[in-house]
Amino acid sequence: MEKISKNYRTVRLICWLLLAGISATALSTGGLYLYLSPKLPSVEALRQIKFQTPLRIYSADGKLIGEFGEKRRSPIRYDQIPQAYIDAILAAEDDQFYKHHGVSIKGLLRAASQILQTGQIQGGGSTITMQVARNFFLTFDQTFLRKANEILLAIKIENELSKPEILELYVNKIYLGNRAYGIEAASQVYYGKSIDQLNLAQLAMIAGLPKAPSRFNPIANPPRATIRRNWILGRMLELGKIDQAQYTEALNTPLSARFHELALDLSSPYVAEVARQQVIDFYGEDAYSDGLKVYTTIDTKLQETAQKAVISGLLTYDARHGYRGPEKTIKLNEAISEAPERDKAYLEELSKVPVLGGLHPAVITDVLEQSASALLSDGKKITLEWEQGLASAQRYINEDRVGSPPSKASQILSEGDLVRLLPLPDQQWQLSQVPAAQSALVALNPEDGAIVSLVGGFDFRQSHFNRAVQAERQPGSSFKPFIYTAALESGFTPATLINDAPIVFEDASLEGTWRPENDSGQFLGPTRMRQALYQSRNLVSIRILRSMGIRPTIEKMARFGFDTSKLPRDLSLALGSHAVTPLQIATGYAVFANGGFRVQPYLVKSIADVKGDIIFEENPLVACRLCPERLTSQHGVEAEIAESIEEEAETLDDLLAQSAPTPTSSEETVSTKPLRLAKRILDERDAFIIDSMLRDVVKKGTGKKAMALGRDDLAGKTGTTNGPRDAWFSGYNHQLVATAWLGFDQNFNLGRREYGGSAALPVWIDFMSVALDGMPEAHRRQPDGIITVRIDPKTGKRAQPGSSGAIFEIFKAENAPEESNGIHSQQESLDDSDETLPEELF
Repeated sequence: MEKISKNYRTVRLICWLLLAGISATALSTGGLYLYLSPKLPSVEALRQIKFQTPLRIYSADGKLIGEFGEKRRSPIRYDQIPQAYIDAILAAEDDQFYKHHGVSIKGLLRAASQILQTGQIQGGGSTITMQVARNFFLTFDQTFLRKANEILLAIKIENELSKPEILELYVNKIYLGNRAYGIEAASQVYYGKSIDQLNLAQLAMIAGLPKAPSRFNPIANPPRATIRRNWILGRMLELGKIDQAQYTEALNTPLSARFHELALDLSSPYVAEVARQQVIDFYGEDAYSDGLKVYTTIDTKLQETAQKAVISGLLTYDARHGYRGPEKTIKLNEAISEAPERDKAYLEELSKVPVLGGLHPAVITDVLEQSASALLSDGKKITLEWEQGLASAQRYINEDRVGSPPSKASQILSEGDLVRLLPLPDQQWQLSQVPAAQSALVALNPEDGAIVSLVGGFDFRQSHFNRAVQAERQPGSSFKPFIYTAALESGFTPATLINDAPIVFEDASLEGTWRPENDSGQFLGPTRMRQALYQSRNLVSIRILRSMGIRPTIEKMARFGFDTSKLPRDLSLALGSHAVTPLQIATGYAVFANGGFRVQPYLVKSIADVKGDIIFEENPLVACRLCPERLTSQHGVEAEIAESIEEEAETLDDLLAQSAPTPTSSEETVSTKPLRLAKRILDERDAFIIDSMLRDVVKKGTGKKAMALGRDDLAGKTGTTNGPRDAWFSGYNHQLVATAWLGFDQNFNLGRREYGGSAALPVWIDFMSVALDGMPEAHRRQPDGIITVRIDPKTGKRAQPGSSGAIFEIFKAENAPEESNGIHSQQESLDDSDETLPEELF
């Protein structure tokens, strides 16, 4: 009896203790809830969550050409998540997800057990809902207070969000290694394709990453990642999510993960960088994570063509000047004698060398009489035959000389040489080299200034310097059309005779004695202005400038977008001695192409926020010749031109800044904005005449190679500077303007036989051959006030009836030559006798 009483008292004590414990727990929990609950964040914020999504740059036709941001993320909707992935992630992280209400008692008991054993909070025990709470609202500190907050938040989330909403938040937020946030980004990083294209084994692999992205990374640690994947597959089989056949197949699927660069539709880093800078300048650093989509004016097809044209032009130029030898020669340790060890050492070196301009790095492993073996960075071994660049690899001596053709491979190659190979059709390769020179090309629509193509160099990985918009180089003779246009406005005509003869200047601003020459070293004597332009006669250009006066001429250059403060105050201006960028030249030529209107170049067409709403849309100036506002008078532009000349010059850097994104309201889009008319800066008759003269440059002058395009609507001008150091060609039809430049960043000589027509024009032709394909020829209508007169080409005078050798020339009506009756007409030739003295020009 006493024993029963004792047991009863024991049981009673235990019950009281349990009750006290439960009460204490309840009171503690209630107190903790009352303490923490008011401090919990609002779950409603999750519905408006803004994932940190990178800034993406697109072409005008919606192709991805660049991405910027610390995190690679591409959020997806719940209905886009493959069911197999849902099964895999739940099997790995939370198989009771659809049954619990935010907290798994079983998981918490397991976590509590770990605390009792170790005295510390360990990982595990968290449901997916708890992970969402932690990832969005809490820190990762291992503290009891954080865990309590996590539990309470999870319960709150479950009460306010649906399971699909919770899962969608989870799969888009989680970090999965290699800068990938969210399962879509991870799929692209590890497998190079979208999540819905992955097989079961690949999905299970990604499902294994949230637990430990570094430890279970399939690239950094394939064995551990495979073990984790197989465990998840086993869990899926155990839970009945897959059958035995699917399990066996996935288990035997070889590991295929490898790092994939960002999958761009077209890699255009020079374009992307210009767009990025403009957006960041306006929106700030938040643009990197706000998910902005920037749509540029770039035409994908033309951009790809431009990039190929620049690379091809540089490789062609470089090949003419000889082979400079290997990039380096790899010297191996003498202890490495076996081929496998040697190849492994070579591959390690090759892994550090990027592909540049499509040229692949390779190491020469064997050199025979007239062939060589090489190892590529992917481990493939190839053979270079004699005809594959070896026979033509004459040694570079200087820019004007190459060595004799080689007779055997050992004269140009040695074992261990790191060289560049150009891939050819049929898996063949050709010996090449990364060019030492650089090139740039920019093309725009002359009607509104939209930049359709922009290439700043051979390869962005080689140099981030964007020569199309940053390199200020002397334009040489490609600047002459602006001088000749000013001359037309000053009363000169295409038939005006100017003396192409030697001249010597003694002037301190010209560094003492200056004896300008023509490229050919020859002089033609009295030369018509049209002929002087298409033959690029330097002495004629100098005399024209001297006659007009330097100061008035410089004032007229402001209209074309040139910074007049940077133009030289001496006669070298006539030869393009000042520094400009290819974009500035192209923008100036757009005036010739569109009939006399100044448009502003722009690259960013529109910007959309992460929801797809347009927050900016460009409304460019348009050269609308047929708009009613333009038809109010026959010429009626003198006042407008005068006003333009008097205005302060704006540099193209300023213009690009002005066209940088500015916010628009949801009601104000480009479709509701009034048309912005570009200002006319040239009388349409002067624009017509200079266009006619520039078409002769292509038909019978220094740009004649462009006739290979088989078109009659092309105009342009070559440019070559002293040395020569810079080669240019700027040309257009009335729908597209393009400028190509080639030279050395270090301002080295290009070689005495290199000119704008031999180095830059081929780049322009390669681009235009594609850009103009299928584009019908368009010829400008002759404006009122232009007349055609038969003249004597030797005198520039109106030809006598029946005279032989006469040619037709166009004139503004008021400047047409008078009838010649043996008396000298009013149109005098420009010779030294009527020139202003040098000291009177300053």
